[in-house]
Amino acid sequence: MHWLSAAPPEVAARVRATLTTRRTPAAVLIPLVERDTGMTVLLTQRATTLKDHAGQISFPGGRIEPQDADAWQAALRESFEEIGLSSKLVEFAGYLPDHVVISGFRVTPVVGFVNPSYQLNIAAAEVHDVFEVPLDYILDAANHKSRQRKIGELTIDIHDIPYGERNIWGATAGMLMTLRTRLMRRQRPEHQAGIVPPS
Repeated sequence: MHWLSAAPPEVAARVRATLTTRRTPAAVLIPLVERDTGMTVLLTQRATTLKDHAGQISFPGGRIEPQDADAWQAALRESFEEIGLSSKLVEFAGYLPDHVVISGFRVTPVVGFVNPSYQLNIAAAEVHDVFEVPLDYILDAANHKSRQRKIGELTIDIHDIPYGERNIWGATAGMLMTLRTRLMRRQRPEHQAGIVPPS
């Protein structure tokens, strides 16, 4: 669990013990839109009628199906199915470390550069809305709100990213914090680790 990487080993072990051992492979696309005014992150708000994570802010994505060659192809397929984003307008940038979520999925975040000329066709049964947030806003620590969350008998510190009337939290916020950490490391000469390139 990457979001616990800075926690003491005994804390991480206690959290992992509360999670289901069923870890279904999944993938999400972290779409970075290259606007003239600066890069933005494309996010979705899930439909309120969904059984899982209804109304939450998320990235387009889902289970990795047998027909998917890899996580990248799964993320592209799901993005097209959910919001009609054409794979022809998405350029592969790299992978972030897998995130294990409480619902039992092991999610591979895939970062892609999106041409701003995209046109969407939203699947209303799955997605309520699509919006963009400036990447600079997400990277600015002043926009992060720390809070505590209880998992089992353990209380841990996590971050939300409020944006207007919306609140980015949970796994989506965790992946954005991971992206921020990697980008910040790239700005330091002593650190060469960044987004993981394809093998």
